[in-house]
Amino acid sequence: MPAKAGISLMKQPSYVYILASGRHGTLYIGVTTDLVQRVSEHKAKAAKGFTAKYNVDQLVYYEVYDDIISAINREKNMKAWKREWKINHIIKDNPEWRDLFYEITQ
Repeated sequence: MPAKAGISLMKQPSYVYILASGRHGTLYIGVTTDLVQRVSEHKAKAAKGFTAKYNVDQLVYYEVYDDIISAINREKNMKAWKREWKINHIIKDNPEWRDLFYEITQ
């Protein structure tokens, strides 16, 4: 039974996301299997860490992956990017820096 549980976890949709404190503000890149729940936690300041300290809670970009391993690999890759690359990536898909959280929860 535990092996099956591990396999199903590997195949569930996973997300890499970028949060911002505002347009061109402080950025945070994370990974999760439940985007709505995780961003809700950031918005509620549930974890007393970086995002709570710097008020980083606007979902400005996300990507969907078939499994958590792919998402983790992409997250690590994106975290190594220069800030300018991250900002350009956001602007390409979300030039207004809309908080996409309200679009994914409708």
